[in-house]
Amino acid sequence: MKNILLTGAGVLALNGAALAQDDGEIMLASAAMIEDEITVYATRNPIPAFDYPGQVTVIEKDVIDDFNPSTLSDIFDAVPGSNFSSGPRRTGDTPDVRGLSGEGVLVLFDGARQSFLSGHDGRFFIDPDLVRAVEVVRGPTSALYGSGALGGVIAMRTITADDLLEDGETAGVKVGAGFQSVNDEARITGTGVWRSADEVVDVVGNFTHRNSGDIELGNGLELPADDEILSSLLKTTIRPNDEWTLSAQWIRYGGDSVDPSNPQGNNTAGPGNENVQRDIDSNTIQGSINFNPASTNLIDANLVGYFTRNNVTEDEVDSTRIVTREVETIGISFDNRSRFDFSDAASLTLTYGGEYYRDEQIGRDNMTADGTRGGVPDATSDFYGAFVQGELALSGSFGVFTVIPGIRWDRFENEAPGDPSTKDEAFSPKVGVSYKPVPELIIFGNWAEAFRAPSFNEIYADNVHFQIPNLTVPGPFGPFGPPAFVTNFFVPNPDLVPEESQTWEVGAGVDFDNVLFNGDSFTAKGSYYQSDVDNLIDLEVNIPFTCFLTPDELFPGAPPCGSGEAFGNFSRNVNVTNAEIDGFELEAQYDAEYFYIRGNYSTIDGEDADTGDFVGVLSPSTVFLDGGIKWPQADFRIGARVVIAEDFDKVNDIANARDGYTVGDVYAVWEPSNGALEGLRIDLGVDNVTDTDYEVVAAGVSQPGLNFKAAISWRQGF
Repeated sequence: MKNILLTGAGVLALNGAALAQDDGEIMLASAAMIEDEITVYATRNPIPAFDYPGQVTVIEKDVIDDFNPSTLSDIFDAVPGSNFSSGPRRTGDTPDVRGLSGEGVLVLFDGARQSFLSGHDGRFFIDPDLVRAVEVVRGPTSALYGSGALGGVIAMRTITADDLLEDGETAGVKVGAGFQSVNDEARITGTGVWRSADEVVDVVGNFTHRNSGDIELGNGLELPADDEILSSLLKTTIRPNDEWTLSAQWIRYGGDSVDPSNPQGNNTAGPGNENVQRDIDSNTIQGSINFNPASTNLIDANLVGYFTRNNVTEDEVDSTRIVTREVETIGISFDNRSRFDFSDAASLTLTYGGEYYRDEQIGRDNMTADGTRGGVPDATSDFYGAFVQGELALSGSFGVFTVIPGIRWDRFENEAPGDPSTKDEAFSPKVGVSYKPVPELIIFGNWAEAFRAPSFNEIYADNVHFQIPNLTVPGPFGPFGPPAFVTNFFVPNPDLVPEESQTWEVGAGVDFDNVLFNGDSFTAKGSYYQSDVDNLIDLEVNIPFTCFLTPDELFPGAPPCGSGEAFGNFSRNVNVTNAEIDGFELEAQYDAEYFYIRGNYSTIDGEDADTGDFVGVLSPSTVFLDGGIKWPQADFRIGARVVIAEDFDKVNDIANARDGYTVGDVYAVWEPSNGALEGLRIDLGVDNVTDTDYEVVAAGVSQPGLNFKAAISWRQGF
């Protein structure tokens, strides 16, 4: 079994620490089953993930550790319908869920919104060592979270004292180190915990340092990279009595790298994409209060306040140009659960609350006349929201019937100096229904409307976007002459309207115990979904075709190649299309005393409803399998993972199609549960064991090749 506890965010979370069996053997948690996992964010009311009338995946600390990840994106093969579309480098990691990315996916750290978004610098910054669980709610969740949750929610829960301390302990330390060969990455980490003897106060601190270099790709080439990461966490929790819990925490991520200004894909430095010294400074500060008196079922309240600041500075290596992007978010949210038990056969949980947050961005470029940065406008966004949701459960001889209706109201306003403000409001309804005729079977469906407000970057982006060589005049691509470039400028668009979607989903799941052996279990859950997304926001890039002609190819009357909107050389965000996105997802897991297997399958399609062109962040149909053998008496397990992807041809340009692939990893874990070596953990593994050359992100973007991995850690409690 697993414990439910209060995290520093003021929400309930699952204890991801491995629990000892009565005979002292270790529960090997790679086989943690769906019905054992608790989802916190899917309904804002902790329920088993299997019972949620939709799709949610919870990956806990012990499973994360089995991946021995360098970045969180390393574990997302275990999540159907979710990918990272950045490339081999750490910088630029950007997730997508069900065909939507960027502002279409909400990212939370212990309930704190992460609003940073850059075309090339990534979406969020956190080290895997700080994360105790990742929860991915797939499908629109604007009814609970407002703007930005069209595709879903990716929520990280950070480590707590319970992850390190066992019963009766008041202090503990854990130290570790690791290495992987594909980029010569070395890692050291340390965690310390203290808890008062009366268990009123506990404090957790962590630091992790990583250093890595060039990446060896599956195609035999090396991708230039140079990374140094220093991350830390400090968290304190106070429980003066059984009714109150107060918490405060600070999460910091510092990254220094040397790579191209656009580090995504296999990009290398060159004209228009210079090498930069990139400094990332990310901070999240948060405080929370939970009040849950035992005397009443009407109050289970959380109040969370937070402040985040993400600053990315790029100092061009071969020039004096320095550009920065800084995004600050300040927010507060409140929610409460009131529970009503009408009878043994009928109950209702009302979840309701409100939220306010403000995003502010500053962009700087020391080479522009006014110091502002192209595409990074100085702007603010304010959001206000209120929501209510009911969970009505009816049970009897017919089984258990559950209906979860909800609705949220949001109002938002964007402002930038010298530009007109924009404002709008939206209502986001949702209803989910599930039926369990017997405890082993669930049939479910849901329908939802969701929206995404246009961001200040999309509305107010101006100034320089990029430069390209002008081939119509002599320059670096001709026999002589100085370099000649023309500039593509951003053009603001205050007429952007929110993206809106309507989604329906149907599915079923099974959950059996004692299938082949006493004590084993099998769980599977799958669903089909379809989303109609209106007013998709896309970046329209216009470049005169004559810029790509040589002087000999020019003809009379050809439009000139120049800079800016007057020459048709500009970029602008526009509402371009209405999309239809549909897909199927399946997760299944089997666990027995001596072996386990888990896997998933996902497929997605997205088309422009008017033209039939492919739209959305699409990916090939993919199968993921993770299985292994356990020796409980020796506290040892060995496993293998494999990803099988079909050929990808859902592209509008055949040049972007890519071949299917099969990639396998192997791993082994030894974790003594008693004796002198209790507290030791050793991980060994090999990723991409066949050194396969394969492409995940885009055509021509090879992934890392053969990678030997090792890690060791030691935990000691007092």
